[in-house]
Amino acid sequence: MKLSFELFFAVRYLRARRRQAVIGLVTAISILGIAAGVAALILALAITNGMRRDLQDRLLGSSAHIDLLRTDARGIRDWRPLVDRLGKLPHVVADAPGLYEQVLVARGPRDGGALLKGILPAEEDRISHLAKTATPAGAFAQLAPESAAQPGPASEPDSASQPTPDAPLPPIILGSDLAETIGASVGDSVMVISPQGELTPLGIVPKYVRFRLVGISHSGFYQYDSGMGYIRLSDAQRLFAEPDLITVIDFRVDDIYAADRIARTVEQAAGKGFQATSWMEENHELFRALALQRVVTFLILGLIVLVAALNILIALTMMVMEKTRDIAILMSFGVEPAQIRRIFLLQGLLISLVGTALGLALGYLGAWIGGHYPIIHLSASLYNLDTLPFAPRLSDGLLVAAVSIGIALAATLYPSSAAARILPAEALRYE
Repeated sequence: MKLSFELFFAVRYLRARRRQAVIGLVTAISILGIAAGVAALILALAITNGMRRDLQDRLLGSSAHIDLLRTDARGIRDWRPLVDRLGKLPHVVADAPGLYEQVLVARGPRDGGALLKGILPAEEDRISHLAKTATPAGAFAQLAPESAAQPGPASEPDSASQPTPDAPLPPIILGSDLAETIGASVGDSVMVISPQGELTPLGIVPKYVRFRLVGISHSGFYQYDSGMGYIRLSDAQRLFAEPDLITVIDFRVDDIYAADRIARTVEQAAGKGFQATSWMEENHELFRALALQRVVTFLILGLIVLVAALNILIALTMMVMEKTRDIAILMSFGVEPAQIRRIFLLQGLLISLVGTALGLALGYLGAWIGGHYPIIHLSASLYNLDTLPFAPRLSDGLLVAAVSIGIALAATLYPSSAAARILPAEALRYE
């Protein structure tokens, strides 16, 4: 292939044997430095993208897009007509009632705090993927309402009632880490202790109710696996002495990134005394921290590329000094200073292209291996994830390549300009 004049000399100077071997060594170090910086940036950005993706997917798989609550924290009564009306709003694809309460779950001497949620499994399955995370399969189906119609205020049993000795224990599902904390497995009996107890002459006595553990949920999101439990809505209403009351209405929408705007619509439709929050509002600080981490990572690891670019500057400056005689001869034959400048600019470009290409290959290969073989494990209690995720993106590679090549070209400006300013008569005076 025919090369241009400038490119021909740029390649020739890079491949030629040198009187000063240190120039070749510095050039090789420059290529390896750029490759290391680019590969590190690709891996770091892939990890940041992976953490954001996995946290978002697991979060949205375990919770609703929008939560509607009462601002007075008294719960929602006469909720069925409200659920039916709000479920018909534009962009709302599913809704489900829920009743939350903080309890203590114990088995023998071991216990742990839990946020217990009373649910209707059929509705809950439409807004989250919790049913798919539970073992054994079909565990959440056991939380379906009892065969009788869901009781209203007049048909609720006494709030202090316990299952009779012959009656089966009501079902419960616990998060995997919570179940491990209390040492419970499927089929075991666990004690749920509610602070919403009974008023006695000695004060309020907490309510103790036994449940049968029918399933264990593992969402991969530590916040849910370590502190969540699920029971039937009717059982929750009896346990908390709140007949026919719920604390939240959960919604799933057709566009998760428009959840803020849809939440305002839901709030207005619900009327005075209600407040709607979206998943983005509830986790704003988490995703803001991830975005800041991405920027800081890019800046810090970009310093590796900057150091490699300084090596390019040194290597080209030494090469100009070594090739002063050759440059003078070329200019005496009519080569323009601009052509000399382009020769050394192309040398810097070739060094950066080789280093960048090598770094991109290593970075994407490492990200692919990390994504397909999760061998790096994390502390779920610290990171909410149990393995280190990788999610490389093509746009990141283009950005990193552009920055890498741009910095390297900036480093060639001084030596290429110095080469173009050489005067042939002065350079050849003592030859």
